[in-house]
Amino acid sequence: MRLILLGPPGAGKGSQAKVLCEKFKTPHISTGDMFRDAYKKGSELGRMAHDRYWGHGALVPDDITIGLVRDRLSQNDCREAGFVLDGFPRTVPQAEGLEKIVGELGQRLDRVIYMKTSQEVILQRLGGRRVCKVCGANYHTINMAPRVDGVCDTCGGALHQRPDDTEETILNRLRVYEAQTAPLVSYYNGKNLLATVNSDTPVQGTYVQVLKVLGVQ
Repeated sequence: MRLILLGPPGAGKGSQAKVLCEKFKTPHISTGDMFRDAYKKGSELGRMAHDRYWGHGALVPDDITIGLVRDRLSQNDCREAGFVLDGFPRTVPQAEGLEKIVGELGQRLDRVIYMKTSQEVILQRLGGRRVCKVCGANYHTINMAPRVDGVCDTCGGALHQRPDDTEETILNRLRVYEAQTAPLVSYYNGKNLLATVNSDTPVQGTYVQVLKVLGVQ
């Protein structure tokens, strides 16, 4: 199975990718996680991507991102089991780059799931998100609160709000999305690959919708 999860920040792409990858035994490819990992490790690419782009809610340039994705999709696990792409492509040029990569690998995309989400829900989801500074575990002040406020259940580390989860940065990310990423809806609809689900619903409700459009149980 080779899927793209398309939607604004806070649509729940990561949550759906997790359950879909468990069901289909497929690698989860998140460019956001890739860049955050590179930044944590102090690599030049990670620092540049953070300091100039995604740390301020802006998109990382296509050439950097496409190169990263090409390397990942060329690995054996993706060649054999497919992939679920979360957060890529984000622009039409990236989509064209992905199409070229997939063709070079002798593969094809099966479906693009557009997770349509309201701004109100996005602000609630992202604004309440908290992350452990030590182990990286995710929490939410409303939907998945820790047992002790501000403390990770798993390792006892301090929880914090990521800089890109403040309301100001979220609204900027949504403006960037509308300007550069939303055109992908038309792009993939024109290729008869697009299916739309309502992602204002909880994770399980959205998951049921996704399985239905994929034609599986």
